Amino acid sequence: MARYEAGIRTEARIVDATRSLLAEGGLEAATLAAICDRADVKAGSFYNLFDSKEAVVLRVVREAIDAVDPDPEQAGTDTTQDLVDAYIRFFEEQPELARVYVLTALQVEGANGARRRFLRHHERRVERFADAMRRGDSTLSTDEATVQAELLLGALDGLAFRWSLDKAFAFADYARRAAKALS
Repeated sequence: MARYEAGIRTEARIVDATRSLLAEGGLEAATLAAICDRADVKAGSFYNLFDSKEAVVLRVVREAIDAVDPDPEQAGTDTTQDLVDAYIRFFEEQPELARVYVLTALQVEGANGARRRFLRHHERRVERFADAMRRGDSTLSTDEATVQAELLLGALDGLAFRWSLDKAFAFADYARRAAKALS
């Protein structure tokens, strides 16, 4: 039992170290060496718990995204507007993690599985948006709602990319306009 608890504590230190490094200096600051140093672990211990640096970065970002989820139990109570508001809230409340998420999504290679994780995350978001759209408009077919969800998320992701390049870009304003035009 003590070995299991030690592993849990080590994992928590790695996640906390990654979170603080990302907040302090973005992806460039969160090197494997810096994470291990901050967490006071050796690289071998890191790799016993995570497949790659990207895996722990994604975990930190996922936790931040989950913190603003309007329907964390996924009971089907969220609206399209709730989901858009949560997307915006993530960028407003966790700007450095949001920037890391956008830039990491653009940089991942397929070798470590990060690309698959990003794709799965996107597919789950499309399903949630499409489901909310169908609940809001019962005349929409599953296919129509999926297309609308892809278009809306494509617009939001494009705006997020623009924002990641220009901190002065009014992301929330444009995101709300996109939601109004596309939902």
